[in-house]
Amino acid sequence: MIIIIAMIAGLVPMVPAVIFALRQRRRAPTRAARGLVLGLTGFNVVLALMVVGLGLVWLASPAAVLAAGPGIQESTSDPYVSLAAALSTGLAAIGAAIAVSSTGAAAVGSIAEKPETFGRALVFVGLAEGIAIYGLIISFMILRQ
Repeated sequence: MIIIIAMIAGLVPMVPAVIFALRQRRRAPTRAARGLVLGLTGFNVVLALMVVGLGLVWLASPAAVLAAGPGIQESTSDPYVSLAAALSTGLAAIGAAIAVSSTGAAAVGSIAEKPETFGRALVFVGLAEGIAIYGLIISFMILRQ
């Protein structure tokens, strides 16, 4: 169930982009591709700001720390489990960002030249996004041990 939720969460940002590109590709493919790139960049900035805000609120509130209680630290056998999970997710997200930036640029160029290549280009960008989902799955597997 967690894997399905992670896959859906990874594909949700692509839905508005697909709808926008499908509606605008008949009028001006170059303008549609430029709007698609700017829209996805704006979405990523908003998402990053939301994550930073959530992290600041979580770190600033003592209620989360006090609710955990003193028994939580004693039950874990390895203190580096959370660090390993964070590294797997973070490094996978960085790798996915690099992959999406190069495949996204190539996809936009391909769509601008030949609009009928939209489906194939979308598949390649989606495959690049899958790297982050794999890192998230690995972090869940690490935390279960």
